[in-house]
Amino acid sequence: MGKITRIILLDNLKNKVVIFYFILLALMSWTSMMLQDNETKGALTILNVVLFIAPLMSMVYTVIYLYDSRDFITMLLCQPLRRKRVWQSLYVGCSVSLLAAFILGAGIPIVLYSDFSTALVQLFMGCAVTLVFTSLAFLTAMLTTEKTRGIGATLLLWLLFTMIYDAVLLFFVFLLSDYPIEKPLMGLLMINPLDLARFQVILKMDASAMMGYSGALFKDFLGDAWGIIVSSLLLLAWIIFPYALSQRLFGKKDL
Repeated sequence: MGKITRIILLDNLKNKVVIFYFILLALMSWTSMMLQDNETKGALTILNVVLFIAPLMSMVYTVIYLYDSRDFITMLLCQPLRRKRVWQSLYVGCSVSLLAAFILGAGIPIVLYSDFSTALVQLFMGCAVTLVFTSLAFLTAMLTTEKTRGIGATLLLWLLFTMIYDAVLLFFVFLLSDYPIEKPLMGLLMINPLDLARFQVILKMDASAMMGYSGALFKDFLGDAWGIIVSSLLLLAWIIFPYALSQRLFGKKDL
């Protein structure tokens, strides 16, 4: 198990896409922090970059890696290894390499130029978003057998969480503005992991005017402490459940 994990991890760390991802994050993060006139604006700029680029890279890279590694996975399964262990090794290899690229690329300028507590929250949320969308990529790879369909599904999920979901939600808020929809809307807002991550970072920065409608509802209903606890638990669920389901499907899948 340990040897297989190291092999997969090193293979991912040397991948050109992961190296490009690290360089891209480093350039955007250092530029954002050094060109802004205050640390809050720079941190918010990096937050938008993380919530836009990290999900895309995590999903697309992971799905492509899993499809391209099908022969290697089949070879591993011919050995006396449990499928659960093989799937765990693949997840650790993909997720740790993406986390390393994020922490080294975006984490260093965040820690150097931001308040330490705010920087920690932003780092944790960036890592959580990376793990969430890596888990979703593993599930997507198990639900689709063709590479093109898998990539298309990941792009659709990325568009759904980054753009479509909030746009549709705001449209219905506008249509139903005359009705008491705050409580149902809270449940719908909690479905999107990117909204959960955004809420935690902006709430920690005390930038309430920039929280938007979703963040304002979270703060109003849950308060600072409860908002952080609930959103953290929901993000943890977003990491665990898609991966657990993908592992279950992998255990039964005929490769």
